[in-house]
Parts: sequence; structure tokens; C-alpha cells
Amino acid sequence: MKGVSDLAFFSLLVRQGSMAAAAQHLGVTPPAVSKRLAALERRLGVRLLQRTTRQISLTPEGETYLVVGARILEELEALERTVSGSRGEPRGLMRVCATLGFGRRHVAPLLSKFARQYPGVEVQFHLTDRPVNLVEQGFDLLLRFGELPDSRLTARLLARNRRVLCASPDYLRRAGEPSSPRDLARHACLFIRESEETYGSWHLRNGGRTETVKVRGPLASNDGECVLGWALDGHGILMRSLWEAAPMLRSGRLKPVLPKWGLPPADIYAVFLSHGHLPAKTRALVDFLLASFEPHRLAEDGNW
Repeated sequence: MKGVSDLAFFSLLVRQGSMAAAAQHLGVTPPAVSKRLAALERRLGVRLLQRTTRQISLTPEGETYLVVGARILEELEALERTVSGSRGEPRGLMRVCATLGFGRRHVAPLLSKFARQYPGVEVQFHLTDRPVNLVEQGFDLLLRFGELPDSRLTARLLARNRRVLCASPDYLRRAGEPSSPRDLARHACLFIRESEETYGSWHLRNGGRTETVKVRGPLASNDGECVLGWALDGHGILMRSLWEAAPMLRSGRLKPVLPKWGLPPADIYAVFLSHGHLPAKTRALVDFLLASFEPHRLAEDGNW
């Protein structure tokens, strides 16, 4: 651990998420990591992390040290590559995060191809339905729906995507087809609990008209595939991203509902920290994903 700079040590500690994990990675004991952190905080005169027995979290000063320190480390790496004449071969650990269904179905197969193309990069892929703080949780890349308002982050559009309302033909035969958003209030609606949206409120737009409808239904889940299965079984009307619903709409297993009304967009972005110099591994993966998703980005609705 002596050969690791304070900046690199702190960045690694945040990425690992705990003293024990950092100690295992460095090949030392947890008390040695704790002692190194205490010495760093003593030298700086501020507390960088809040510690509990199970986890660590950044203080405001720690977040500044991490973000600015990462930029300094990258500039040093760029300087060394320039001096040594290295081409910056992508290598090292990449921590990538995505949502459950999209990550499993579309991102994981691409990471398999990426790993073969860049054997020097070790990818750790995390799937979650919970909100992710890219800085505090130490991810290099986050794949998410919708842009982030955080100015420290860069968001690159990977694929265009929209949401649609749909239901099985069997359900629509039994319950009738809504002719306006207000009709949704009398229908069984199926929910995906997504953190960025108000649960049970659907927002629709048609030209200059907007409608917010409070809807209810018998079934809800945080996993989109579960809710899609319930819609196919005829339990009600579903709001779903086109990337998942498109095959069922093409086959007729699902029918569009209120097709003239639009829903909030669900474009897919690759999000990473804004730096002057991106690490070669991050640049390689972002470029790889941009190329892979290009057909969905150029089409107006993603052409899923």
C-alpha cells in the first residue's frame, strides 16, 4: 500500500465500498486501511467519509476530493502516456451499472463482445432497480433512461426510445378500449415501480394538450418482465418502454392503447463523470456502445 498515492488510495476505497473490501483488494488488513484513511483525513484537516460497521459514504469534502482527484489522476496518466509514447491501451477495472431488464437483455451480451475485444479490461456489471449515485458508489459508467441534471456528469445518447401504453387483445375485448386518457381511471393498470416517477400517475401529451391521470390496478412490481407477463396474461393496461414491448406489438400479442397520445421519453444514455481526459478503458466502452446502438439512435423512435 506504500506505493499507492493518497488520491489513488481514496478512489479505490470509495470504489470498493468498504474498508474490508479495500483491504482485500490491496492485500492488507482492514485496520491498515482505516489507519491510512485516518492519516489522510488528519493531514487534510477534514473528514472525507462517514463510516458505519457496514458501509461508507462521502462527506461533501470527500466528494470534492474524489471528483477533483480523479481528474488529477487521469491527467497524470495522460502525461505519463505522452512521455512514454504509450498509446493508452484500455486496461484496468471498469464498474458498469444498468437497470435490470435492459441490462440483462441488451447490455450483458454487448459486454461479452467487449471483453473479447479488450482483454485488458476487467468489467464488473451491476444490475439494479434503485437510484444510483455514480460518484458516491464509484461506478465508471451508468446506463440509464433519461438525462441527468448533474453538471459534473456527461450523458451520451445511446438509443432513442419511447414509452407506450398497451394491453392484450383479450383484456381489451373484456374491458373495452379507452378513447381518452380519462378513461384509464376505470381500467386495471399494471405498474412498474420506477424511482424517478410518481407512482400511480401517468402523464400523456397530444399536441399542446397534456393530461395527468391517476390510475390504479391489481398488480405492481419493480421488474418490468414480471409486469409485461401480467399484461400478456390479460390483467390490464401496461406502460412500457418500446425496447421491451415492440416484439409483442409486432406479433399482435399486445395492442397499442391511446396511440395518438405520447408519454414521457425514455431515451437511453451512457453517463460518466465529466473529465478533460477520459481513461482509455471508459472511452473504449463508450465508443463500443455508441457503435453497437447506432441503429436505435438514428431512428426516430429507436426502431426496436
